[in-house]
Order: sequence, then C-alpha cells, then structure tokens
Amino acid sequence: MLYGVIRLKPFCSAGLTKPLTNPTRFDSKFMPKPNLGINSTLPKTGRGNTPMLDAEVISSLQNDRIKNLVKLRNRRARDRQGVFIAEGYRAVSRALEKGVVPKETYYSPECFLGDNEESLLETLQKKGCDLFEVSKAAFEKVSYRDRPEGILSVIKQWTYGLDDLKLSNPPFLLIVESIEKPGNLGTILRSADAAGVDAVICCDSVTDLFNPNVVRSSTGVLFSMPTVMTSTEGTIEWLKKNEIRSIATTPNAQGIHTQTELTGPIAIVMGSEQFGLSQTWLEASDAQTRIPMARQADSLNVAMATLVTLFEAVRQRSDEP
Repeated sequence: MLYGVIRLKPFCSAGLTKPLTNPTRFDSKFMPKPNLGINSTLPKTGRGNTPMLDAEVISSLQNDRIKNLVKLRNRRARDRQGVFIAEGYRAVSRALEKGVVPKETYYSPECFLGDNEESLLETLQKKGCDLFEVSKAAFEKVSYRDRPEGILSVIKQWTYGLDDLKLSNPPFLLIVESIEKPGNLGTILRSADAAGVDAVICCDSVTDLFNPNVVRSSTGVLFSMPTVMTSTEGTIEWLKKNEIRSIATTPNAQGIHTQTELTGPIAIVMGSEQFGLSQTWLEASDAQTRIPMARQADSLNVAMATLVTLFEAVRQRSDEP
C-alpha cells in the first residue's frame, strides 16, 4: 500500500452523485477515508509535494509489536533486547541530529501536537528507520506520557568506557554516585550539557541510563552527553591516572562552593539523594565543598545542587586565561 498525498479531481464514482469540491474532506457515507500514512487530511504545507511514506498500519492493541513496546518499559526487557524507547518530537529529532538512527518508529497522527512531525517521519524513513502507523488507542497504550505527542522510537543501546572519553584541556567532569531517581539523572545530564561538562560518570548506579524517564527529563541531551556507567573504585583509579582532582560535595564540608577552587582539571562528585556520598569517595577526594543553607533546609535536591555547583565552576573557569 502506498502512502502519501492524494490529489483529487472532481469526479462521479463510488456512488457519489456530485463532484467533490473540497479535496481535504471525504464523505464517509459513500467512501472510506483514505489512510495517507501521515495525516488524516492533506498536509497544510505539502501542496502535493510531500514524499510518500511506506509504513505498516497497526490498529490492534493485541499486536505483538504493541505488546513488546509495553514490555520495553521494563529494564530487563530493554537490556535483553539491547534497545530503549524515546518518545516525543524533541527526543527523536535530537537523536537524529547526533547521528543516532532509531530501528523503528511508531506514530499516530491523531496525537500530533505540531506541524513538523511529517518532515521528521520523512527523514527517519530516508535514514532507514522502519515506520509503523498506529491507532490512537494503540499509541496511548504504549506511551509513558500523560499527554502523548504521537511519536515513539525504538533505539539501540550504547556504552561508553572511561578510556573512550575525549577530554578538554583542562578536563571538566561530573561524577554522580548511586543516583536513585530517573528524573534526577535526566535533569543532571541536561545541567551537565548546559555547563559544558566533558562527560558524566555514573558510579554504582541504581538507575538505568535508558529508563524512559531519564530519556524524557534529559530533553534529548542523552544523545549528545557522553555518559559512563562504572564503579567508584575504577573511577578513582582513572582520575588519579589522569591527574584530575576530585571535588566531593557534602553538607559536612568546611568550605563552601564559592570559596573552593573549581578550576583546572576537576571532577565534581555528587552523592545519592538519600545518603549522599559514600565514605570511599569522601576519603579519596582531593577537596570537599558544600552549598550554604540559610535556614531550616539542610540540603537541596541532588539535581538542583548539581546545577548550582556546576555553574559556580563555570563562573570560576571563565576567569581562567
């Protein structure tokens, strides 16, 4: 079946008693609405020039592909298949911008929120991604958002090692230990990207990097920020080997972040939401620092504390020659 823009000329057939005068409207009393593969009507700006999409149509909630997408919410299924899901126009488009081509993309025109989805789908198809048009009910079943945007891609997982990292001069790294909440990890990746960090190193992680909420809260930064999943001991050894100072953040530190030297080759180390940094990191760090608390609160959310500390480092490093 071919999908694309259909130009209609006035004609009398299929039981019609008078010519069609509006090519974007179909009388369901006499003929079924054609499935254009992109939208239920002619594209607003296509004017007959939109390339055709070759997409399999899925409407059943019991379809094996739909069932598998639901399974991919579970880490075990993701790891077994070596894939993860990215949902929404921004996440999928940013994947493409960074050269990450999804294996499959599922879309439902009834859920589209903007006017750019068609061109994204065309690009995905040209890059070799398999397309599947699904019903609104099927898409709502596989979506993990309260307000689905109508596009969801299945993407192959990847891995970075410490020795794969390309460091700037001087290196600027962020290390997080045992981060528990996927939303926090995604926001941390976003903050690291905004601050110009070389890479994020996740030590002894209890959160899957490819959790759908990490992907969502990173706003697509996951595809551009080198992120290593490794151990605390291995990271400490690697830092010493590369002569990179580690700055541990802890509420018990004597010095505050604005008075701690955050220039030169450094790695800022943040602890878990509940327990903070392990004793191993506190003992191995080259310096410790804290964010001063003015009143009753004794700490900030780890994602917020990361943002504050990173941009203090940015401020100090901007003064370097």
